[in-house]
Amino acid sequence: MAARFNPLEADAHWQKVWEERGTFHASDASGKPKAYILEMFPYPSGRIHMGHVRNYTMGDVLARYRRMNGFEVLHPMGWDAFGMPAENAAMEKKVHPGAWTWDNIAAMRAQLKRIGFALDWSRELATCDPAYYGQEQALFLDLFEAGLVYRKQSEVNWDPVDMTVLANEQVIDGRGWRSGALVERRKLSQWFLKITDFAEELLDGLGSLEDWPEKVRLMQENWIGKSQGLRFRFALTEPVADQDGFEVFTTRPDTIFGASFAAIAADHPIATAIAENNPALAAFIDECKKGGTTAAELETAEKKGFDTGLRVQHPLDPNWTLPVYVANFVLMEYGTGAVFGCPAHDQRDLDFARKYGLPVTRVVAPSPEEAAEPIGTEAYTGPGRLVNSAFLDGLTAQDGIREVIARAEAGGWGEGTTVWRLRDWGVSRQRYWGTPIPIIHCEACGAVPVPKDQLPVVLPEDVSFDIPGNPLDRHPTWSKVDCPTCGAAARRETDTLDTFVDSSWYFIRFASQPADQPFDRAVAESWLPVDQYIGGVEHAILHLLYARFWTRALKRIGRIDVDEPFQGLFTQGMVTHETYKAPDGRWLSPGEVVQSDGGLIVEESGEAVTVGRVEKMSKSKRNTVDPEPILDQYGADAVRWFMLSDSPPERDLPWSEAGIEGSWRFVQRLWRLASELVEQGSSTWLGDTGASEADKALDRKLHQTIAAVAANVESLSFNKAVANIYELANAIEKAGPSPSRGQAIESLLLLVAPMVPHLAEQAWTSLGREGLIADAAWPDVDPALLVEDEVTIAVQVNGKLRDTLTAPKGAAKDALEEMALGSEKIVRLLEGKAPRKVIVVPDRLVNIVA
Repeated sequence: MAARFNPLEADAHWQKVWEERGTFHASDASGKPKAYILEMFPYPSGRIHMGHVRNYTMGDVLARYRRMNGFEVLHPMGWDAFGMPAENAAMEKKVHPGAWTWDNIAAMRAQLKRIGFALDWSRELATCDPAYYGQEQALFLDLFEAGLVYRKQSEVNWDPVDMTVLANEQVIDGRGWRSGALVERRKLSQWFLKITDFAEELLDGLGSLEDWPEKVRLMQENWIGKSQGLRFRFALTEPVADQDGFEVFTTRPDTIFGASFAAIAADHPIATAIAENNPALAAFIDECKKGGTTAAELETAEKKGFDTGLRVQHPLDPNWTLPVYVANFVLMEYGTGAVFGCPAHDQRDLDFARKYGLPVTRVVAPSPEEAAEPIGTEAYTGPGRLVNSAFLDGLTAQDGIREVIARAEAGGWGEGTTVWRLRDWGVSRQRYWGTPIPIIHCEACGAVPVPKDQLPVVLPEDVSFDIPGNPLDRHPTWSKVDCPTCGAAARRETDTLDTFVDSSWYFIRFASQPADQPFDRAVAESWLPVDQYIGGVEHAILHLLYARFWTRALKRIGRIDVDEPFQGLFTQGMVTHETYKAPDGRWLSPGEVVQSDGGLIVEESGEAVTVGRVEKMSKSKRNTVDPEPILDQYGADAVRWFMLSDSPPERDLPWSEAGIEGSWRFVQRLWRLASELVEQGSSTWLGDTGASEADKALDRKLHQTIAAVAANVESLSFNKAVANIYELANAIEKAGPSPSRGQAIESLLLLVAPMVPHLAEQAWTSLGREGLIADAAWPDVDPALLVEDEVTIAVQVNGKLRDTLTAPKGAAKDALEEMALGSEKIVRLLEGKAPRKVIVVPDRLVNIVA
């Protein structure tokens, strides 16, 4: 063996061997137990980053480990390839989105292969491939035929620059996440999936996901948002446009006596009716439409209202009326489009009441003595009992809720009901680079599904991005078709599907990829659910919720018998780096910064650099580290080892040159140990392991390490597994040449094979072992060697630790007492005096009372 491990030669050689042999191709027909390991597939932006490397290394170690334990492992890779970035690139770079995307895929595929991931590249897919999205269109039509897809007018977030609908989560501080334009509310005809039909089972299903992070389950639970409350009707004192009232839903009917106003949405039918003859209200409604529709946006935006002059009757007091406002924080899409305000116990309502001089009446108090205490600038949202609430006084909130609901139902003015925060999923996007919605609009027949034998509906290539908006709307011929039902001239749907649809079933297509259908049910069910899914916590709500819904929807229509797509979920931390700024405020990349005697400077100009916070690597702040030069210098195994070693995987990992250099040194250390075994050979290291006490200790350490590494890899505690391996390497180096040392080195190579696979393969071959180490079995554990034969005994004098002893496990009390009293340290401390008492706790301590 060479004196030093050459990673560039080894990486290229073994990656070629694995590919030529199809080492990691999963067999559907295998009789082995199956394991499905999956990382969230990447967007093909053009280059991988260290976050990708960390994410995929974790999954790769688990996949390789499962193979060594006798599993048939499915570990695929693909590309979440549709979306706005490609269209933005088309506009900026004057290229076609498809060409830009496929070029990026080729570049990123090559980069990922350089790291040696054990991926089944034969199952690679890209969501922008008609072979994929055509099958997605078929599934969409299945859901359409089952009544789970519909179209309606809906208020949406509209980006006037990108000319497209934005999801709530894509609106940041009232602006489009990419364009930065102020978002407007607009009514458009949109396609929806009936996710609300699954709200109850999506909520209940969270209880079965024991291998998901609790925080993710809680986030989904809150997003689904099941609320028990009261739906009731406010009666107007004077009818408007033939309407004599409107409905309100509240989860806190117990606070009804604290009401000081009612508010309706800007597009509520009553607001619309009044605005026809009220220019000031019409102008206010136009202003409301310029705000976003996210919960965060509504919470942080300035609360504004318009007094309609209308009043409603309080449902529990006919002599009490409340003013009706049109308010910018009330949306028709949420609840009934109307609320009642209780300022004392809701901060939003309090801000509104203070602004418009409305009453603020406390109706919940922590104690009777505080019933009359006024509310200041903060609403009281803590526990207590009801006050200033007539017949409700003295009740707890829950008892008050039940009492008001009972009276409402008895009086016929309201009813107890359940509502959900979850809304049906609007999947229409006004853009080109997405899956075409397979619907044809006919004036006579309405919305008609594209016949399945005409799928896929393929995007046209000859499109222009010279002006904003959806090029499909401007294409001269693409949308012009005949109605499949009546043959009349008709129009294709020009909206495309939200890219979250693409990622809501890709894990099923990975498992089964027939050409004539989305998937083969039996084959897909043999792999699903995914045993371990790994990805960022930023996808904790939408992607994971939509994938769970899609799977359940397919089950409901008889496509597959799977409830939950992901049995285990792990959300890894980010890879972080310092941020740097030049004196002119420009963000600098780490490659532009060098160390000088006076600190960090810009390499080209010598100017001083301002060092900012350690943050998630991002292109916007240019604190990314390109893996390519790191791989060129240190090789794949050192990079992989660093990604696993320095931080618990659920926490952020700060990138450091010292860290990667330390990983490189350990890779070389492993190589030296393997080289020593090759050089010594069996001619020197003959005989049985465990022949001496030192050998026995090394054998015990080895088998304890095998068990510990296995347990830590299974639990994704990779940093702990790395620590176990460091300890074993230290123990091996301290041991002399012996059969136990030889066995320990060979087993060490098997333990590190999932983590540093190129070195492991090279060393395995050099030892003359048959086959690939990737195909080798995980080393067996001797249970007898997991039990410690010796224990450490603490020796105390008057309760203070003075010495420690090593004794056989289970030693008798008198033997331990004799050993303690014979210790040189204890003899000196006692100065010849006999102890008054000796207390012995077997296997733990001896306490001498002097």
